[in-house]
Amino acid sequence: MSDLRSVVNHPASSLQAQAVRSPDWWREAVIYQVYPRSFLDTNGDGVGDLPGITAKLDYIASLGVDIVWISPFFTSPMRDFGYDVADYCDVDPLFGSLADFDALVKRAHALGLKIMIDQVLSHSSDEHPWFVESRSSRDNPKSDWYVWVDPQADGTPPNNWLSIFGGSAWQWDSRRCQYYLHNFLTSQPDMNFHQPAVQQAHLENMRFWLERGVDGFRMDACIFHFHDQQLRSNPAALKQNTVSVSAVNPYGMQAHIYDNTRPENLGFFEEVRSLLNEYNAVSIGEVGSDDALGVMAQYTADGNKLHMAYSFNLLTNEKSAAHIRAQIEEFENRSKDGWASWSVGNHDVQRVMTRWGGPHATPAFAKVILAMQLALKGTPCLYQGDELALTEADLPYEVLQDPVGLTFWPEMKGRDGCRTPMPWDATLPFAGFTSGKPWLPLPPEHVASAATQQQQDPASALNFLGQIIAWRKTLPQLTRGDIAFYDAPEPVLALRRDLAGMPGVIAVFNLGAQAIELELADSAAYETLAGHGLPGLAANGKISLPAYGAWFGVQRLA
Repeated sequence: MSDLRSVVNHPASSLQAQAVRSPDWWREAVIYQVYPRSFLDTNGDGVGDLPGITAKLDYIASLGVDIVWISPFFTSPMRDFGYDVADYCDVDPLFGSLADFDALVKRAHALGLKIMIDQVLSHSSDEHPWFVESRSSRDNPKSDWYVWVDPQADGTPPNNWLSIFGGSAWQWDSRRCQYYLHNFLTSQPDMNFHQPAVQQAHLENMRFWLERGVDGFRMDACIFHFHDQQLRSNPAALKQNTVSVSAVNPYGMQAHIYDNTRPENLGFFEEVRSLLNEYNAVSIGEVGSDDALGVMAQYTADGNKLHMAYSFNLLTNEKSAAHIRAQIEEFENRSKDGWASWSVGNHDVQRVMTRWGGPHATPAFAKVILAMQLALKGTPCLYQGDELALTEADLPYEVLQDPVGLTFWPEMKGRDGCRTPMPWDATLPFAGFTSGKPWLPLPPEHVASAATQQQQDPASALNFLGQIIAWRKTLPQLTRGDIAFYDAPEPVLALRRDLAGMPGVIAVFNLGAQAIELELADSAAYETLAGHGLPGLAANGKISLPAYGAWFGVQRLA
């Protein structure tokens, strides 16, 4: 007998037919992340650009997604590929111009797409004019816009804080004869959010983009805005954190209670939400803290901070159904009224086809993972290339660009393997990504999976995604309903979505490469739902699933 363990029992939201006019439309949306450097190059310099994104908006719209999240394209020395911003209100010439961005937004809106852009607020580039001024003296108008600290009596840094990118989080500066804080690269100094002028400057930057028609922001590294003003050292972690950093990174050996996730962050998010409300815009926060699920719940609570948040909890190597279930259950149990965005891939982690699927993963595996992600309670976020079932590129050291890979090679090869250019047409040089030399090489296996070729194959992962997103939109239970899980043997994930006034929907996924049959007594009261494109059967309370199969059922009305 299967055991249905209810996770939450919140009042149901309005039905999907009403949600178009609802201020919380984002709860049923699907996000598609674009990494500009690797999407499409239109000028032959080997790096993707904003006109390239505009040229492919029809492709993105054809997937059925609602929001396009664009990773940073701001003026930058590109030491961290745009996450080191030198001008928050301009486009780096590498990617185009403000006019190109305006054209992108106009075309996206014409297609019914929302545009979400990154905001990298916790730190800037050391080439930003703010930092140039701040480091020039101890008494200039922006002297306290960054975190400056005197050395200890023996010349060492003020505490034991570590950088995520390796080494101490403190860098000595000979101009001021002080240390400055950098949670990432030494060229990415952290801003001092305890200075109200810093918060106001960032709010003004965000207003600049909202006035240009931006529909929302993805808040990068949003746990790092504030630091402990007493500069207390972090204690050792009771258990090494390998969720948001790799096992070879000593950053995971500390419990990060003083260098990030400080309580003052909540007040700043309330200010951000007030600004966004003026424009009916939305936000999503990246949460990489030790207690990520709890922080996600806190940062999205009460409808006055972030709209939604995501963590690295489904971006790890752990792929069991039990692990996936545990993350969703814990968030729902800890969340009063918050909202998650569940992602299994992005620009910071190994591609899910390799990370979870292994060396012999097939497009069938990609399909079941996509379907599972779309069935969870929360806003799905897809990474470019997931729809093509792209695998992680195995790149030699000689071509690496990512500072993380260069630092932790060979045990951790960095993020270049998930950032290689999108393959568009296998019949063209460099699969149609560029007419020049691409900034990272395209693996031959990616070329064979190019979008044009998959569009012509009805059974491709690309066509499957468009089909199942459209199908999902016909079931408000999957976009608005509460979630509960059934006990099921590995590698099966079985869940139910319930929405007040509508019949329940059951979804059962076989995440493994072997066929499986299981008893699910409740399924006897459910009719099979067709149209999603995955194989699976149910009869007399039993579910039969082939490798990477799935079954969806809808409750019979009395």
